[in-house]
Amino acid sequence: MANPAPAYRAKPGSPLSIDPAFYNRIANAKDQRRRVETLEVPIRDARAWKVPAGHVMRICTRQGPQVGDFNLWSLHNPRERFWASRTRQMQRAHVSVHDRLWSSLPYLRPMATITADTLEHYGVDEDGGRVHDLLGTRCDPYVNHLLTGEDFDFHCHSNLTRAVAPFGLTEFDIHDVLNVFQCTGLNEQDQYFMKACPAREGDYLELFAEIDLLCALSCCPGGDLSVDLWGSDATDDDLLATCHPIGIEIYALNDELLKGWSPPQSPNYRGNHGLRPPAEDWSAKRRRCC
Repeated sequence: MANPAPAYRAKPGSPLSIDPAFYNRIANAKDQRRRVETLEVPIRDARAWKVPAGHVMRICTRQGPQVGDFNLWSLHNPRERFWASRTRQMQRAHVSVHDRLWSSLPYLRPMATITADTLEHYGVDEDGGRVHDLLGTRCDPYVNHLLTGEDFDFHCHSNLTRAVAPFGLTEFDIHDVLNVFQCTGLNEQDQYFMKACPAREGDYLELFAEIDLLCALSCCPGGDLSVDLWGSDATDDDLLATCHPIGIEIYALNDELLKGWSPPQSPNYRGNHGLRPPAEDWSAKRRRCC
């Protein structure tokens, strides 16, 4: 165990304690899946899509390195959505195979489990960078205006807002993201840094949908982040040259692979946060009735 020990540790039978053999079978049984949908997220844009529970989605670099900002919601209840900070606490600040993406309160259950990652062995680089980041969040037009005084409509927050609008969601539903393929860390001053994306054409991250999902992903306008978004003399053409589309593939699995699996349930908490209804003044009630 790491020293110091992680704050959140699984007891036997806890959803934190997964069955690796089950997810490894899903990752390795390529002959027991069939592709049911393919879509492409264009550069500096976003797309949203549905994934039924028990299916696998693959997020892949089609033409070269590219960072993607990823959001998830319960398809049937968008109030249940991906909770990046709790996932960071219960899993890791940079996720990979067998890590789970957890939903917000009061639901708190695994929404998806990572089954395959071609960048799994990237590890920690010489600067302390790692991939698939939960430390940061999406770029947005507000911070852009704060830093530059200019308006730009194709930051990931805006891209995701446009993508989910046909599903009845708004800007207020966009939330902290999983930065897929993004390499980040904390420097000696404990400040967040971003590095050039190490992904190459054909790299992918696969996730098993634990519940029915609505997903959305934005191709970051910073492309592979080899050019600084802010604080440099880079032009927009410099950034644009680093941008590539991201592919999404959805796979249905043979029933045999899913034997014994069922969608996870939320914790059965019934404490009502210590709140109690006001005590009935029965003596006053009797006086009113007489």
